[in-house]
Amino acid sequence: MKSQVLKNGFFPWMTALMLLISGAAWAADSVDFKQSPEVSGTQEGSIRMPKQQEKMALNYVNQPPMIPHSVDGYQVTTNTNRCLQCHGVEHYRTTGAPRISPTHFMDSDGKVLSGVAPRRYFCLQCHVPQTDAPAIIENTFTPSKGFGQ
Repeated sequence: MKSQVLKNGFFPWMTALMLLISGAAWAADSVDFKQSPEVSGTQEGSIRMPKQQEKMALNYVNQPPMIPHSVDGYQVTTNTNRCLQCHGVEHYRTTGAPRISPTHFMDSDGKVLSGVAPRRYFCLQCHVPQTDAPAIIENTFTPSKGFGQ
């Protein structure tokens, strides 16, 4: 009787597990990274994110670095942050992207957190895609001495 109960409980679970594993393997094989806007244009066999332009010089001390690629379609919500898929500490080595700064793991009291601090999670509040477009509004801004060159 005990053997029958084990068989009846064991085989359905094993079948479900095998289906889950084979489904995950099939899904991973069908992912075409060349169709992703974040990695299109990469070398065959590489997942490195290409810069679409060289980094522009910063204009003042502690200026947040500008983004040298398009962020069209990037999702940054309370549940997901597309930027961290390349720049996060788990992935930056394989993607070739600069690692997120250690300052992004400190809360407002200076306490170091295990994850990105909430006040630093929404990247596009400080980091903007760079462009050499003319200024929309005329201004007299000049970079700090030694910057912007």
